[in-house]
Order: sequence, then structure tokens, then C-alpha cells
Amino acid sequence: MINVIDELLAGNNGITWCISFKTDAEFIGSIGFWRIEKENHRAEIGYLLNPVHQGKGIMQEAVAAVLNFGFEVMHLHSIQANVDPQNTASLKLLERNNFVREGYFKEDHLVNGSFADTVIYSLLTKK
Repeated sequence: MINVIDELLAGNNGITWCISFKTDAEFIGSIGFWRIEKENHRAEIGYLLNPVHQGKGIMQEAVAAVLNFGFEVMHLHSIQANVDPQNTASLKLLERNNFVREGYFKEDHLVNGSFADTVIYSLLTKK
């Protein structure tokens, strides 16, 4: 995973941040942009958080900061999120951050030998 993150950053095709508490450097999750489409000013957001720390508002804080970075620093026009429709916490997080559901793909990818669905959300810049 670290090699992939390094390669994406080196090629200017992605950026990932570690999530930790302000009081210590323990890695509890990550968040970032990948599948950056420079020509379209678009990127896909991705995130993960140790289940022990879920439900505490940590990811909300991280998403808000990363969205601000994407729109204000990277000058993105839109940010996309591809989500497992069973992940209701992630769907709620995106909706709280004004993402709009744009599509639903049935059995569009293989996970552990079974086909899974994907929900597509996106957010446009406010400018």
C-alpha cells in the first residue's frame, strides 16, 4: 500500500494523508484523492478508519479538511466517491458533506470471489 501511495504521489496522480489523533502519532486511518483526472479537474476521494475509532466524528473532520484542500488548493471542479451500498456509515458521511448520488452499478466488480455493487456519489465545487 505504501508503494502504491508513493507511486501515485510521485506521478502527481494521487495524494494520501494519514489520520491520527492530535495528541499522538498512532496511525488510525487514511484519506486522500486518487484517480485524479487533471484534464477534467476531477478526483476520487477514498478513506478508511480503524473500526475502533468509527462513529466519533473523526472521519467527518478529515473529509471536511480534504474537500477544502481539493477545491481550494488543487482547484478541483468535482470529487467522486465510489461506495459499497452496504456501507451505510460511508453513505451518510458523503450525504452530510453534500455529495449527491449519481449512479448505481450492479455487480460491477469482483470482491473475494463474489460480484459486488457500487454506488457513485459526487460533489461539485461551490464556485
